[in-house]
Amino acid sequence: MPSSERIARCFAACKEAGRPALIAYLTAGDPEPGRTAEIALALERGGADILELGVPFSDPIADGPVIQRASDRALKAGASVERVLDAAREIRARSEMPMILFSYLNPLLRYGFEKLCADAREAGIDGCLFTDLSVEEAADTVETMRQAGLDTVFLAAPTSTERRLKLVADYSTGFVYVVSRTGVTGEQAQVAGGVDGLVSSLRKLTSLPLAVGFGISKREHVEAVGSYADGVVIGSAVMRVVEQHGAAADLEQHVEQFFKELAGRA
Repeated sequence: MPSSERIARCFAACKEAGRPALIAYLTAGDPEPGRTAEIALALERGGADILELGVPFSDPIADGPVIQRASDRALKAGASVERVLDAAREIRARSEMPMILFSYLNPLLRYGFEKLCADAREAGIDGCLFTDLSVEEAADTVETMRQAGLDTVFLAAPTSTERRLKLVADYSTGFVYVVSRTGVTGEQAQVAGGVDGLVSSLRKLTSLPLAVGFGISKREHVEAVGSYADGVVIGSAVMRVVEQHGAAADLEQHVEQFFKELAGRA
């Protein structure tokens, strides 16, 4: 299936099933690069519909301590953009699950951005989300990605101005990532209040699916957010399981079981 179609078809199928799409974030290379594909496939078996494949970075300013530590472990284990793309190829050879490359710009610019887009498409990546790309400065980047057939996913935050929300809506394809709260990624006891209002505002600007992330870690969070959003993103909670069981031979089973609980399959 062409990359540009996987994400749209996935959201459509989830909508028809009457549930939100479950989007799992995974720091590639943690606990070591050779296990990334198996962990990703365990997430899919557990109920993940879409995978955000995180490129480890030495200065992940948008991430909380769990994903910071995951990036550090991955880099120490030898993770690189090349090895992340290798993992994507391995996943794609065995799965049609949509994959988003989730990254800061620096490692991709060092790799060579046009080459990155071409190689990502060839590896089976469907789109990219860059955490530190300002939407006001994104026109050339978006054009390069779209020429490569990649979806462009942007972040909409509670602090976003109306002008910025309009740009996010205009530049995004695939879906819009709605940040539930200000600050960095990380598990929370409850979903931030007011995010449903941000979702409502965005619905007036775009017909794209809206996925909410930051702080979602429990089944009750998934149910609450899924009542008004098209997708739910789970990241730090997944990486905490990887951190806790990274040295275990049955890491993949722990990841799969955790995601089954999130998906209501346990």
